[in-house]
Amino acid sequence: MSVEQATERAPVPYIRQAAASESDASALPTSARPLLKVAADLVSLTKPRITRMVVATMLGGMWVASRYLRVGAGGEGVGAAVPVTQLALALLGTVLVVSGANALNMYIERDTDLLMERTRNRPLPARRLAPDVALWFGIALSASSIPLLVFGVNAVTGALAALALLSYVLVYTPLKRKTTLSLPIGAVPGAIPPLLGWTSVTGQIDAPGFLLFAVMFLWQIPHFLAISLFRQDEYRRAGLKVLPLEKGDHTTWRHIVGYLALLMVASMLLVPLGVAGPVYFGVAVLLGGAFFALGACGLLAGTKARWARRVFFASMVYLVLLFAALMVGA
Repeated sequence: MSVEQATERAPVPYIRQAAASESDASALPTSARPLLKVAADLVSLTKPRITRMVVATMLGGMWVASRYLRVGAGGEGVGAAVPVTQLALALLGTVLVVSGANALNMYIERDTDLLMERTRNRPLPARRLAPDVALWFGIALSASSIPLLVFGVNAVTGALAALALLSYVLVYTPLKRKTTLSLPIGAVPGAIPPLLGWTSVTGQIDAPGFLLFAVMFLWQIPHFLAISLFRQDEYRRAGLKVLPLEKGDHTTWRHIVGYLALLMVASMLLVPLGVAGPVYFGVAVLLGGAFFALGACGLLAGTKARWARRVFFASMVYLVLLFAALMVGA
């Protein structure tokens, strides 16, 4: 939900202020466009690639938790199997809450999206959809997701999803224009999906589930800092606060290296907690070591943008392989 302290001013006025942008008046009426194209733009409001990644990490947490219940940390079963219907509702609710949060994020950020090359062709800055359509679409998805998770899965999962939704839309999104602290704040809702998978099975937040959250939290920081390094000009034009613009490249590099070291440690701690085995441990050591080495090479990199792109792509490969190893070698 992939991957930025609440302001004194209430979030709702902020949303209303965004609604007054000049592009609103000239948006093409939805009724004047072919239905399939409108549907495609509504889907794009959910940020499908980010949603797929979020769902994958949620399923990873669900898979590991299910095995943990069957086998237990010491090799003995610790709980009964969870009904398939409950797991399906957890998956559906996660898709809805992530999609709703992304649509509301696009609604609020449509003015800054217009100023960035990678986002200016989104439905709202490109004026293919009216802002109100995106707003109510996001509200509908979000409003349906939380009750579904609370009553169809369990209260813990529903409460976590609500926390992720509200912190992403009403805290992280407006803070991106005000402070670089938006990144660690935004990493909190971004790290909740694997914990949603865990709690949808176990019904509680315990040490293994929290560690899955920690791994995702720590992964997001170097991932996003790498993006902010090679897209500094775009963030400057959009008026967004990112570490390279505020503190410089060298400080950003030190943050990347520090978080990569913490990430490596957190990923290996899953083994003594009983949710992963020796196969996973070996993969985590190799992946973490290689990822950390790439980050450390940033001090010697002649071209920071090229190195940052490598860190970004490496972060995606790292996450996929780590969760794959966690599921296979649990």
